[in-house]
Amino acid sequence: MKKPRKRAPRSRLTRAEITELFTRLRELNPRPVTELEYSSPYELLVAVTLSAQSTDVGVNKATRKLFPVANTPRQIAALGVEGLKPYISTIGLYNTKAANVVAMAEQLLEHHDGEVPRSREALEALPGVGRKTANVVLNTAFGEPTMAVDTHIFRVSNRTGLAPGKTVRAVEDLLVRVVPDEFLRDAHHWLILHGRYTCKARVPECPACPIRDICRYRDKTPGEAPAMP
Repeated sequence: MKKPRKRAPRSRLTRAEITELFTRLRELNPRPVTELEYSSPYELLVAVTLSAQSTDVGVNKATRKLFPVANTPRQIAALGVEGLKPYISTIGLYNTKAANVVAMAEQLLEHHDGEVPRSREALEALPGVGRKTANVVLNTAFGEPTMAVDTHIFRVSNRTGLAPGKTVRAVEDLLVRVVPDEFLRDAHHWLILHGRYTCKARVPECPACPIRDICRYRDKTPGEAPAMP
């Protein structure tokens, strides 16, 4: 007897609702950008690596001191782990991150002529770089339509019903499937900013939410929804 096929995960929103959701987010922020400060793909790679379990604000404070001194793989490798630590000591897990960033710099010099690779496989082979970091670099530095799912995007995707999933990878895969192509390049930024400032973890600001009427979240905080133009 054949086992019944498992249904592929699906969005709880209709295609029209998904399009409307992203249309509204785009109208509010037509050119979304990461809040990490960087001026090159390598600076972005370092900043994202440092941002694990840390805030963008905290990372920016550290890199404002670090990057004027060392912002290339050769300069970071020359600093070494002990030389790097004082610049990032205010960031959580800085000992491990210092070791990873220096090892990453050395590997970039050895295998990529000091350049940040543009393939997921090569990025994920670097020390300290996982799928999420690779997705951020591919999307933000190189314009690839990837989806880096962090805690904010995971929360927003499940609460709204846009892309329900029990794991980060399940949410990522579903988002890539259901987000219309015209929005996919910037969707990562819109969702993370929405989760950071509106759809907050403890008390979401549902009365101020521009997609409240689309969202499937059952426990919306009370208040008047904003009037949409």
